[in-house]
Amino acid sequence: MRFNPTLPQILRGTGIALLATTLASATTAQTDIDESRLEEVVVTAELRDTPWLELTTSTSVISRDLMDQRNALHLENLLAVTPNVNLSGGSSRARYYQVRGIGERSQFVEPLNPSVGLLIDDMDFSGLGTAASLFDMEQVEVLRGPQGTLHGANALAGLINMRSAAPEPKTSGRIRAGIGDYGRRELGASITGPLVEDRLLFRLAAFAHRSDGFLDNAFLGRDNTNERDETLLRGRLRWLDGDRQQLDLIASHIDIDNGYDAFSLDNTRTTLSDQPGRDRQTSDALGVQYRRSGDSAQFEIVANIADSDAEYSYDEDWSFVGIAPDLEYSSFDRYLRDRRSASAQLRVSSTTPIALSVGNLDWVGGVYVLNDEETLLRQYTYQAEDFASRFEALTIASFGQFDLDINEAWQISAGLRLARRNMDYDDSRAVQASPDDDLWGGKLALSYRNDGLGMLYASLSRGYRAGGVNGSILAYPDDGQNSDALNARRFFATEHLYNLEFGHRQSFAEGRLQHALTVFYMDRADQQVRGSLVIPRSDGSTAFVDYTDNAASGANYGLEWELRARPHDTLELYLNLGLLRARFDDYVNADGVDLSDRDQAHAPRYQFATGLSYYPMPRLRADLQWEGRDSFYFSDRHDARSNSYSLVHARVAWEQSNWELALWLRNITDEDYEIRGFGSFGNDPRKGYIVEEYVQYGEPRQVGASLELRF
Repeated sequence: MRFNPTLPQILRGTGIALLATTLASATTAQTDIDESRLEEVVVTAELRDTPWLELTTSTSVISRDLMDQRNALHLENLLAVTPNVNLSGGSSRARYYQVRGIGERSQFVEPLNPSVGLLIDDMDFSGLGTAASLFDMEQVEVLRGPQGTLHGANALAGLINMRSAAPEPKTSGRIRAGIGDYGRRELGASITGPLVEDRLLFRLAAFAHRSDGFLDNAFLGRDNTNERDETLLRGRLRWLDGDRQQLDLIASHIDIDNGYDAFSLDNTRTTLSDQPGRDRQTSDALGVQYRRSGDSAQFEIVANIADSDAEYSYDEDWSFVGIAPDLEYSSFDRYLRDRRSASAQLRVSSTTPIALSVGNLDWVGGVYVLNDEETLLRQYTYQAEDFASRFEALTIASFGQFDLDINEAWQISAGLRLARRNMDYDDSRAVQASPDDDLWGGKLALSYRNDGLGMLYASLSRGYRAGGVNGSILAYPDDGQNSDALNARRFFATEHLYNLEFGHRQSFAEGRLQHALTVFYMDRADQQVRGSLVIPRSDGSTAFVDYTDNAASGANYGLEWELRARPHDTLELYLNLGLLRARFDDYVNADGVDLSDRDQAHAPRYQFATGLSYYPMPRLRADLQWEGRDSFYFSDRHDARSNSYSLVHARVAWEQSNWELALWLRNITDEDYEIRGFGSFGNDPRKGYIVEEYVQYGEPRQVGASLELRF
């Protein structure tokens, strides 16, 4: 049963009326300024911890409080509030992200060079976003634009930094339980405190989430072929030696065993697969972070090891044997991937500025080493033998940054990163390749601070994304008819991106209102784009082979605006807006279609998110959120597009000092919206495999409750 179509307008009108009424009461009420002042937000992903209002990078910071407002369990439930950030389905959890229209949308045979980096407690999970659970996370930071100085090759478009809650000196804990429709249930607990007072602290967190998923399989008569079975364990130790030294040990175990049965031949939430797939990931990670502070410099070492085993499999025909006996085919595809990652970073930074004749100088310098090794086993119905490959990439980099305070108002900052990336690829078809790259990125920024004007800045940054090999092309059986098309796309070149930004940040009304506005222009050279070859089979069906290619150039430009306000101690609100034009300057795809001046894939021209939290009485809290985005192309291979959409969420919570009971609704209007789509092939034998569009839908309306106990 669906809601009346006029309900979105009613809800929006109600929200606006509530906001206007509350703002009116806030204007006349007498409150204490300190109680209404917004908390200072500090970004930890930069080379130095930096207040949000002093950044020269377009950055969104999402607090634990906002995660709770959205009842968010995973990063995919959170990114809609950040301007010009999108995500891609094609998996049980969205693990591929796009920032300002740039980012991967899938991975099959090919090794992945991510355009959007993902760090979880400084551990590199780029391309492994299924692991991005939010339980016991303290803060999520989304940095937009190339992070050439900060992170290098895995952050051409931006960087997502997730930071879990740290050990605390006083014993405390919480237990959280939740239930919802679609068989949803979850249980989590965390505890922290001292093992040795003022010297050794600990924190433990455990979380389990189960759900039947949001689709029904009519052929198997099951409602859980898209189930979610997710478990997280994390432990942290912190050793302190006064204010001078700190050592952190972080260990985590993530076990994801989700079903994957997402596409329907009828474009509904009812599938027909006789062999539903799986989307599994098991990750074990260990990190060490050491910091020693001296009178003039701070010394830091960060080292991490992570091992992730994953299975991604699916019923390629999306149907069952017998659906159309004269035309049907039956095929199953499984990718077993093992990725081992080890990194180490040494960083030295000034704690006391150096006084020069031109101003006071702060500095940071360091070296970084990352070794990624990935092995793949592909088991595919149409392969006589399993396909195996191994890819290893060793990156060695040095970096530095100088921040010169010319006076109290003007500051100039310059950063540079130099990297050498050596890659080795080999597979079971005797293909070997060792592409290497010398890479550099950096940033130059000029900022002006004034109590009345806030902070104005201009910056120019350069990022890069390394070239590589197209494993899907190398792995595809060559029947002799498609040799030229396959051979021409075996490798792709490095992409470079220049980003020009102008921004303004300011705090108003004695700290009760904050805003950040950024206007940007990005120029892409040798732009890497995702495409696919459509290859006919002898039985009348078709195969599509994903690959990465280089377009001549592209331009991405727009703005990002974020507003935070607390006009009264009973009300807090936010408004975020992203405008984007991401187009190809010059690109002809694999079919010979000229895409010049066309929008790039997964780059909606607008996105917005707004929400308010209201306390009508001391212990009662109400949260209302509204978000939306424009239509966007699913791929550069075809013209299939999503629909524009908007979603409304709500939550009501009764809070006591040691417990909280909450009721929540997500996607109240039960909006059907698409997160992945195809439009260049046919897969329905009942229709003679005519070419048509197929889509994967996002989460439908959900209702649930949670109870949290604190001690």
